Amino acid sequence: MRPVRAIAVLPTLITLGNLMCGFFAIVVAARIAKPGLTASGPSPALGSPREWLVSDDPTHNLMLCGALIFMAMLFDALDGQVARIARATSDFGGQLDSLCDVVSFGVAPAILLVKMCPQFTSVHSEAVWTIAALFACCAALRLARFNVETDEDDDHGVFAGLPSPAAASVIASWAMFSYTLRKEINFENFAGYDWWLQRLLPPFAMLIALLMVSRIPYPHIITQMFRGRRSFSHVVVLVFTLMALLTVRWYAIPALCCLYAAIPAARYGWSLLRPATNGVT
Repeated sequence: MRPVRAIAVLPTLITLGNLMCGFFAIVVAARIAKPGLTASGPSPALGSPREWLVSDDPTHNLMLCGALIFMAMLFDALDGQVARIARATSDFGGQLDSLCDVVSFGVAPAILLVKMCPQFTSVHSEAVWTIAALFACCAALRLARFNVETDEDDDHGVFAGLPSPAAASVIASWAMFSYTLRKEINFENFAGYDWWLQRLLPPFAMLIALLMVSRIPYPHIITQMFRGRRSFSHVVVLVFTLMALLTVRWYAIPALCCLYAAIPAARYGWSLLRPATNGVT
């Protein structure tokens, strides 16, 4: 056994920030005694930051859980960049990053899924737990495979399978979108929306879990859009895109997360079907 003699302090602390966000996301979701998004009337007004953090409103707590998962994604994106800039990448950092990702992007979104969909089916009430467990298992398998297959020379431009942070963002974004519907615009048919969400999100989460362990190529957004030198028009398009996203806020995030998961899968499926289609006379 070779002992670890020194580790990079700043990247390690950022990676542990990822773990802390995932842990507190689980804590926030677990304090919902009666899980579910449906509630009568609009959620109560929240004044102080303490009230915002300790609210008893279930929709608010699910939104807060989703926000913590997105914060974990931010830490996960930063730790690798900081380690590469500081030239402090190591096997220890890579293993720690994957362990933290299992909590933040495997266990936390799985628990959030259970809390969001308590009425998934009346025939088998534990079905959503089974799907959530499958999601967590696929996230762990995805991360373990990534560790084994990735070497130091890999530029991470393309991933084999849907990355676990992107998979977690699909579930987290819908929790935040639900809060926006109920809190910000007081959507009149929120109960109907909640009914459909509880029945469609678990099967979709199962599909997302399968995409994580697939071999479908997924682009690394940060690497392909932000790293290195780009043309002036590329920067202008990015600025306008970011401003548009800030304007529509959480209305666009669920759509973007779902499109990122769906488009490479659809393209890969089409590439498999195209040779057979071209062979038909």
